[in-house]
Amino acid sequence: MEKIVLVEDDIFLCGELQNILEKEGYSVECITSFDNVLEDIALADPSLIVLDLNLPKLSGFDICRILRARGIGPILVLTSRMQLRDELHALDLGADDYLTKPCHPKRLIARIQKLIHLYANMHFLLDAGDFQLDENTNVLYVGKNSISLSDNESTIIKALVKAAPSVVKKEELFTLLWGGRSYVDENILQVNMTRLRKTLDEVGLSDRIKTVRGIGYQLIGGDCK
Repeated sequence: MEKIVLVEDDIFLCGELQNILEKEGYSVECITSFDNVLEDIALADPSLIVLDLNLPKLSGFDICRILRARGIGPILVLTSRMQLRDELHALDLGADDYLTKPCHPKRLIARIQKLIHLYANMHFLLDAGDFQLDENTNVLYVGKNSISLSDNESTIIKALVKAAPSVVKKEELFTLLWGGRSYVDENILQVNMTRLRKTLDEVGLSDRIKTVRGIGYQLIGGDCK
């Protein structure tokens, strides 16, 4: 089931959109708190993001730019801003589509369906500077070399690359890998991290994952600061 994340500070509109999209068979998560909006979006691992521009703390433009830099998308902007310069600026920052409020539900659904279908049939390389990851095939490329990752290895490295240079908390990885940590021992996460480190060693990417004691893990080296 495709998952759509709604980034909208109007709680009532967010609820209305959630109801419309869930009736179309989508899983929907509303983000209406903006203290850790980028981390919340990445953790949700969405199939598509519906993004407002007039947001507290961090503007939709900034969110769009950072998400694109981290390889997170597609992004459909839904905003009350009707100026052409705003639309062009959002598209230049990496938005895939731009709709203005009020928007007919059928138009919104059609655009969402089109973007999800388009992205599902494309190969995307998540670029970390000195290595790239094909998110569809879980193949990691380092120069002329490549290696296939397991699903868990791919999930971890994607989270680390998208968050870099920030730390990915253990709780976030438990959620991404197993839906939470209620029935999973922490040793299992450590085993998966050890396997990933050994895989990276094979293609010359040694010591790229730093353990931040008591918190989580961080991608270091390469283009990460």
